[in-house]
Amino acid sequence: MKTHASATKDDSYASLLQDIERTKGDLQNAYSHFDNAIEPDMIDSCIYQVNAIQNRYHFLLQQLKQM
Repeated sequence: MKTHASATKDDSYASLLQDIERTKGDLQNAYSHFDNAIEPDMIDSCIYQVNAIQNRYHFLLQQLKQM
């Protein structure tokens, strides 16, 4: 039988994995938008978005390693 703390940790782990998968999808979408961008301002926006999502992805991976 799982304790409350164990169940909470399992829920946190599952939630973190979901966030990582969602972020990977967001990154794929951002790269797709970048590949299709033509206007310089839109290219800059896509680069900013890709960098932001990459930072989030690295943060989530660090959180996973700490678990």
